[in-house]
Amino acid sequence: MTLARREKIQQHYDDIADVYDLHYDHPRGRSYHTRISSHVMEALPTGGVLLDIGCGTGLFVEKYLRHGGTAVGIDLSRNMIERARVRCGCSDFTLGTGESIPFSDNTFDAISSLLVFSYVRDPQAMLKEAYRVLRPGGAISICTLGKKLLTSGIPVIYRVSEKIRIPHVVMKDFGERYYDEGEMYQLFSEAGFCDVKVNWCSFAHIDMVDPLFNLAQRMEPFIERRVPQLAYNICVDARKPKSG
Repeated sequence: MTLARREKIQQHYDDIADVYDLHYDHPRGRSYHTRISSHVMEALPTGGVLLDIGCGTGLFVEKYLRHGGTAVGIDLSRNMIERARVRCGCSDFTLGTGESIPFSDNTFDAISSLLVFSYVRDPQAMLKEAYRVLRPGGAISICTLGKKLLTSGIPVIYRVSEKIRIPHVVMKDFGERYYDEGEMYQLFSEAGFCDVKVNWCSFAHIDMVDPLFNLAQRMEPFIERRVPQLAYNICVDARKPKSG
């Protein structure tokens, strides 16, 4: 990640930290985040030690703690971390990025990352670092916007919204990159992970208007099972080999 790009992302999330949770504090937001976090949670061992990359205000860390585990969060925004410390006072949070994780080898039983991977400038470096700090047999699960027809125009929308200064917590031009199934499988396999599974979730997107969101939500289970090409988020689950 270039310094200028990192500083832009950091400044944006520092600026919106106090209002970020409002993005998910309404029926659409809660439903959308629950759909994503439930998928990630199901792929991870409960009761272990988790590293959440791009932890934000600690929304997923809080959910993991409820399942009996302990957790550490890492994020490049100091203000987001301060919010996370208020939310999850018993957990540790530190500044940093997934491309340079400040922890020792074989530290964590599980690694999660929600809605962050598309922002990562060097995905190979992040997955190499994730592999390093994950214990043999540990699990990783990430979920982020994927490369589909429905998401192909999002970067343009973000660039336009930034130019006309639409107030929105995520509509900013960060030069994000989206991935398809083959690219994700290759990235994770080349990093050394095994049992790589790639699928799609979330047809009901948080930024839909309520009538459309409600309809999409009712269709979501069918779409995910039968027409995954219409889902928004790509999810990858994998393990570090026990002999790794």
